[in-house]
Amino acid sequence: GSLKVKPYEKVKKEEVSKDQLSADVLSLNLDDNGSRAQTFSFQELAAATGNFRSDCFLGEGGFGKVYKGHIAKINRDVAIKQLDQNGHQGIREFVVEVLTLSLADHPNLVQLLGFCAEGPQRLLVYEYMPLGSLERHLHDLPRGTEPLDWNTRMKIAAGAAKGLEYLHNEMKPPVIYRDLKCSNILLGEDYHPKLSDFGLAKVGPSGDKTHVSTRARPLFKDRKNFTRMVDPKLQGQFPVKGLYQSLAIAAMCVQEQPTMRPNISDVVLALNYLASQRYLPDGSVPRSRSCPPKAIGSGEAQ
Repeated sequence: GSLKVKPYEKVKKEEVSKDQLSADVLSLNLDDNGSRAQTFSFQELAAATGNFRSDCFLGEGGFGKVYKGHIAKINRDVAIKQLDQNGHQGIREFVVEVLTLSLADHPNLVQLLGFCAEGPQRLLVYEYMPLGSLERHLHDLPRGTEPLDWNTRMKIAAGAAKGLEYLHNEMKPPVIYRDLKCSNILLGEDYHPKLSDFGLAKVGPSGDKTHVSTRARPLFKDRKNFTRMVDPKLQGQFPVKGLYQSLAIAAMCVQEQPTMRPNISDVVLALNYLASQRYLPDGSVPRSRSCPPKAIGSGEAQ
């Protein structure tokens, strides 16, 4: 059934005091409510990262730095995000992320293993994603690494969409994920995608209201540009029909009229179909058991 999420109203208010948010963080007792998240001491996390050594540094994202570590008591490699200590935003992001990820459970959302709220320290502990972010594989490809092929890209797109569908449609009230970008899609073994970074997420609205993004951009008006939009790293190895189908989905999602945008469930259906159509480099496409989805109807992109 659907998960019930209690809206955290204070998180949305810019004027809320830092002391109040700190108290709210300290009162989070996730060990007692059946959550998978657990509390860690700062000493444990410092030890896990060799006191946050530079060679454990993975990158810098929204609101803080991320380090790779190994926590002995759970015998597991982890990613530890140390939030910036200045400003309300970091604390707000911490509360939102702990609440969202401790209640969510989906194979396309990064798993929150625990957190630390000790003195001024705010740290989040996640499962470690060995292949890093999608951004790294698209734009910052390490030397000697093969670029993502068409089939893998479709698999990642479909998986990310499933994570969004879960947040928007299965959590009650919905959790609106407002920061979808390639740096926030992390990749596990076999390029399995998971959404991360929930600090900008918003709980609600609920009832009959739906959330429609107002930042859609009409990028796909001229069909002549379609083949020019292909990543050169693919070196022409992609199905033309699949390209047009994927761009058609993207174009519908950025319609200027919100009511013309598809529901996320329809997007998942369409991307699942595209991911099932295995492309072979010789240009042939093996037959799939899947049937093409019906035309995506109008609705509200979530």
